[in-house]
Amino acid sequence: MNIITEWYKRYLSNPEVLFFGIFLVACFAVIITMGDMLVPLLSAVVIAYLLEGLVTVMERRVPRMVAVVVVFTGFMVLVLAILLGVVPLISQQVTQMVQTELPRMIGQGQHELMRLPEAYPEVITEQQVQDLIATLRNEFTAFGQAVLSMSLASVVGLLTVLVYLILIPLLVFFFLKDKRVIVDWFVGFLPKERRFADMVWYDVDRQIGNYVRGKFIEIIVIWSASFVTFSLFGLNYAMLLGMLVGLSVIIPYIGAAVVTFPVLLVAWFQWGWGADFAWLAVAYFVIQALDGNVLVPLLFSEVVNLHPVAIIVAILVFGGFWGFWGVFFAIPLATLVQAIISAWPDPHDSHGTPAEERIAA
Repeated sequence: MNIITEWYKRYLSNPEVLFFGIFLVACFAVIITMGDMLVPLLSAVVIAYLLEGLVTVMERRVPRMVAVVVVFTGFMVLVLAILLGVVPLISQQVTQMVQTELPRMIGQGQHELMRLPEAYPEVITEQQVQDLIATLRNEFTAFGQAVLSMSLASVVGLLTVLVYLILIPLLVFFFLKDKRVIVDWFVGFLPKERRFADMVWYDVDRQIGNYVRGKFIEIIVIWSASFVTFSLFGLNYAMLLGMLVGLSVIIPYIGAAVVTFPVLLVAWFQWGWGADFAWLAVAYFVIQALDGNVLVPLLFSEVVNLHPVAIIVAILVFGGFWGFWGVFFAIPLATLVQAIISAWPDPHDSHGTPAEERIAA
C-alpha cells in the first residue's frame, strides 16, 4: 500500500495533472460508448481541421467570414464533383468487377491451379487443389455478395447518407464560422490553472491539424498519380484501384502492403507474366517509393517523428477501440501520448524546473 501511496504522491499529486487525466478518461469513455452516434461530429471536426488552414491564410487579407464563405463554397463544389463524377464511376467498376471479373478470375485461377499436380506431383495432389479451389470459390462468392449488399439499396442506408450529407456540411460551416466562440465556450468550463493541459493541447492541436491536412493532400496526390498511371497502361478498373491505393496511405506500412495484392492481381489476370505486367509493377512501386521517401517527409515535416513500432502499436490499439477513426487518428493519438509524457512534471527534478523549460532544453 505504501508503494501505491508513494507513486500517487510522486506522479498524481499535481492537481493540474490529475484534472487532465480525468478529462482524458472521460473523453475516451464518451467516444468508446457513443462513437457511432458521434460519426457526423467527428467527420465535421476532421473536415474543419482540413479547411482551417486555408481559412487562416485567407484571413490575413480578408475578414474571416468572407474567408469561411469562400473556402466552404469551394469545399461544397469539390464534394458535388466527387458525388456526381467519381462515385458513380467507382460504383460501376465495383459492380462490374464483382459480377464479371471475379468469375473470370476464378475460372482462370482454377485452370492455373490444376496444372500444379502435373508439375509437382510429389508436393501437391489433385484432391488438395480441388479442395483449395472450392474454398476459394466460396470465399470469393461470399465477398462478392457482401460488396453488393453494401450498396445504397436499403432505405435506411440511403436516409443515413442523406442525413450525413446535410448535417456534416452544416457542422463544418459553423465550426469554421464560430471557431473562437466554440473554443471560448469550451474553455470556460475548464479550471483557470491548467498550464499542463494548455501545453499538451497546444502541441497536439498543431500536430493534428498538420496531420489531417497533410494526410488529405497525400490521399489526393497518390490517388491521382495512381489513376493516371493505371489509365496510361490501360489497366482495368483504374479509378477503383487508384482510389484503393490513395486510401491505403491512411494506414501506414500495412495499407500499402495490403493494396499491392489487388493491383498486381488485376494486372496479372489482364496481361499475365508479360512486359506490360512488369512495367506496371515497376511504375506502381515507384509511386509507393516516392510517397514514402519524398511526399511523406515533405508533408509531415512538422509532425513529431514516431518509431514504426509505435505507429503499428497505435494502429492496432486505437483501431481496435474505434475502427476506422481509430486507424485514421492513430498517429495523432500516439502524438498525444508522446506530448503528455514529454510535458509530465518530473518528480525527480529537485529544482522544480517547469516542464516547458525541460522540453525546450
